[in-house]
Amino acid sequence: MTTFASTTTGSTLVVRPEGRLDLVAAPELREIVAKSIAGGVVNVVVDLAEVDFLDSSGLGALVTGLKSTRQAGGNLRIARAPEQALIVLDLTMMQQVLFPYPSVEEALEAP
Repeated sequence: MTTFASTTTGSTLVVRPEGRLDLVAAPELREIVAKSIAGGVVNVVVDLAEVDFLDSSGLGALVTGLKSTRQAGGNLRIARAPEQALIVLDLTMMQQVLFPYPSVEEALEAP
Protein backbone atom coordinates (compact mmCIF):
# COMPACT_ATOMS: atom_id res chain seq x y z
CA MET A 1 0.00 0.00 0.00
CA THR A 2 1.28 3.44 -0.93
CA THR A 3 1.02 6.36 1.45
CA PHE A 4 1.46 10.02 0.63
CA ALA A 5 2.81 12.73 2.90
CA SER A 6 2.90 16.32 1.78
CA THR A 7 4.06 19.67 3.03
CA THR A 8 4.01 23.14 1.54
CA THR A 9 7.40 24.84 1.40
CA GLY A 10 6.97 28.46 0.39
CA SER A 11 4.90 28.36 -2.78
CA THR A 12 5.70 24.71 -3.53
CA LEU A 13 3.96 21.52 -2.50
CA VAL A 14 6.38 18.69 -1.66
CA VAL A 15 4.76 15.27 -2.04
CA ARG A 16 6.43 12.19 -0.56
CA PRO A 17 4.95 8.92 -1.77
CA GLU A 18 6.07 5.80 0.07
CA GLY A 19 5.77 2.34 -1.47
CA ARG A 20 4.72 1.58 -5.02
CA LEU A 21 3.85 4.32 -7.48
CA ASP A 22 1.74 2.14 -9.72
CA LEU A 23 -1.75 1.66 -11.17
CA VAL A 24 -3.27 1.68 -7.67
CA ALA A 25 -1.43 4.78 -6.36
CA ALA A 26 -1.35 6.89 -9.54
CA PRO A 27 -4.91 8.28 -9.21
CA GLU A 28 -4.16 9.55 -5.70
CA LEU A 29 -1.03 11.36 -6.90
CA ARG A 30 -3.02 12.96 -9.73
CA GLU A 31 -5.66 14.06 -7.20
CA ILE A 32 -3.07 15.55 -4.83
CA VAL A 33 -1.57 17.60 -7.67
CA ALA A 34 -5.00 18.69 -8.93
CA LYS A 35 -6.04 19.85 -5.44
CA SER A 36 -2.77 21.73 -5.08
CA ILE A 37 -3.37 23.58 -8.34
CA ALA A 38 -6.99 24.29 -7.40
CA GLY A 39 -5.70 25.76 -4.13
CA GLY A 40 -3.30 28.06 -5.96
CA VAL A 41 -0.07 26.13 -5.32
CA VAL A 42 1.14 25.40 -8.85
CA ASN A 43 4.70 24.24 -8.13
CA VAL A 44 5.12 20.63 -7.00
CA VAL A 45 8.16 18.55 -6.07
CA VAL A 46 7.64 14.80 -5.87
CA ASP A 47 10.24 13.26 -3.56
CA LEU A 48 10.65 9.68 -4.78
CA ALA A 49 13.18 8.57 -2.14
CA GLU A 50 10.75 6.11 -0.52
CA VAL A 51 9.24 4.77 -3.75
CA ASP A 52 10.36 1.19 -4.26
CA PHE A 53 8.59 0.63 -7.59
CA LEU A 54 7.51 2.92 -10.44
CA ASP A 55 5.51 1.61 -13.39
CA SER A 56 3.98 3.23 -16.47
CA SER A 57 0.87 4.31 -14.52
CA GLY A 58 3.00 6.09 -11.94
CA LEU A 59 5.06 7.67 -14.69
CA GLY A 60 1.83 8.73 -16.39
CA ALA A 61 0.66 10.40 -13.17
CA LEU A 62 3.93 12.34 -13.00
CA VAL A 63 3.62 13.44 -16.63
CA THR A 64 -0.03 14.43 -16.11
CA GLY A 65 1.02 16.44 -13.05
CA LEU A 66 3.78 18.10 -15.05
CA LYS A 67 1.34 19.08 -17.79
CA SER A 68 -1.27 20.33 -15.30
CA THR A 69 1.18 22.42 -13.29
CA ARG A 70 2.69 23.96 -16.42
CA GLN A 71 -0.75 24.84 -17.77
CA ALA A 72 -1.39 26.61 -14.44
CA GLY A 73 1.88 28.57 -14.75
CA GLY A 74 3.97 26.34 -12.48
CA ASN A 75 6.08 23.22 -12.72
CA LEU A 76 6.47 19.70 -11.37
CA ARG A 77 9.89 18.36 -10.49
CA ILE A 78 11.06 15.03 -9.14
CA ALA A 79 13.76 14.52 -6.54
CA ARG A 80 15.77 11.67 -5.03
CA ALA A 81 14.61 9.08 -7.55
CA PRO A 82 15.78 5.55 -6.66
CA GLU A 83 17.64 3.40 -9.18
CA GLN A 84 14.52 1.56 -10.40
CA ALA A 85 12.74 4.85 -11.13
CA LEU A 86 15.81 6.19 -12.93
CA ILE A 87 15.82 3.08 -15.13
CA VAL A 88 12.15 3.63 -16.02
CA LEU A 89 12.86 7.29 -16.84
CA ASP A 90 15.84 6.27 -18.96
CA LEU A 91 14.01 3.50 -20.83
CA THR A 92 11.11 5.81 -21.63
CA MET A 93 13.44 8.72 -22.45
CA MET A 94 11.56 10.88 -19.95
CA GLN A 95 14.66 12.18 -18.14
CA GLN A 96 14.68 15.16 -20.50
CA VAL A 97 11.12 16.05 -19.44
CA LEU A 98 11.16 14.91 -15.80
CA PHE A 99 14.72 15.77 -14.90
CA PRO A 100 15.54 14.04 -11.60
CA TYR A 101 17.13 16.31 -8.99
CA PRO A 102 19.48 14.74 -6.42
CA SER A 103 17.75 16.49 -3.50
CA VAL A 104 14.46 18.17 -2.66
CA GLU A 105 16.36 21.38 -1.92
CA GLU A 106 17.88 21.44 -5.42
CA ALA A 107 14.47 20.79 -6.96
CA LEU A 108 13.00 23.65 -4.91
CA GLU A 109 15.78 26.04 -5.99
CA ALA A 110 15.74 25.12 -9.69
CA PRO A 111 14.58 27.88 -12.06
